[in-house]
Amino acid sequence: MSNSSSITHFLLLAFAQTWELQLLHFWLFLGIYLAAFLGNGLIMTTIACNHNLHTPMYFFLLNLSILDLGSISTTLPKSMANSLWDPRAISYLGCAARFFFFLFLMSAEFFLLILMSYDRYVAICKPLHYGTLLGSRACVHVAAAAWASGFLTALLHTVNTFSLPLCQGNAVEQFFCEIPHILKLSCSHSYLREVGLVMFSAFVFCCCFVFIVLSYVQIFRAVLRIPSEQGRHKAFSTCLPHLAVVSLFISTGMFTYLKPPSISSPSLDVVVAVLYSVVPPAVNPLIYSMRNQELKESISKVISRTVPYTGKFSIALPE
Repeated sequence: MSNSSSITHFLLLAFAQTWELQLLHFWLFLGIYLAAFLGNGLIMTTIACNHNLHTPMYFFLLNLSILDLGSISTTLPKSMANSLWDPRAISYLGCAARFFFFLFLMSAEFFLLILMSYDRYVAICKPLHYGTLLGSRACVHVAAAAWASGFLTALLHTVNTFSLPLCQGNAVEQFFCEIPHILKLSCSHSYLREVGLVMFSAFVFCCCFVFIVLSYVQIFRAVLRIPSEQGRHKAFSTCLPHLAVVSLFISTGMFTYLKPPSISSPSLDVVVAVLYSVVPPAVNPLIYSMRNQELKESISKVISRTVPYTGKFSIALPE
């Protein structure tokens, strides 16, 4: 990092120039952040407190909620602060730290989504072997592997990116520190090393995505053979939302890191970044609980215990 010692801070992107639009941005992001915090917090509390939910599927969902809450907390609070007080500056080490934690949490989330697709594959296609293939010890080991893989990925990219000499200014055209925008500030061909690492990571992620798609092909083939229409509906309702989240996450992430510079623009970059860094953590709790009757009932019980009793009380979660 000594090559860039002359840069002491970066300037993040300002969403708007007028106070009214800055306030709009603040309240929009605050609403999204509170929804993500409440939704993921409820899922974490519900799974942790309900022993009936101590199964592999809910164990992975608990990990997903932790990662979602962590990843969105590395981006939105600073962006909201920029809207109110306009402290666009972020220290060099602060940018590197947020860069590392965001990559760590998002990479770990991707690997966890692979495990969740495998969990659904075993549950639907090999139900008799479910307890053997996904016992409690196996679940802990594979989840730890997902976290470790995310940590290693983030460490490699952070060291590689922040060891580059930067001489193209210090303005990052994004609301958080992101690889493509840091590379734009490089003044050395050494940035090609990080580009190569990004390409390799993209190749690995594409292979993993192919594995997810093949898993769901097998799942859907098995589901179509279920004689009960209710059984087919239940299986599709739990699998299709998961596949939709994975597809959104992968497609927007790949577009961000692999798109050619010729089609890059600040507004497009911001929209795509919001789609892969802000939207999934906010909607995952809704998607994974909306069609899961067991989780909905457990969440209702948790809410009813925490809200003071004032007569008849009921919680109606969306169907």
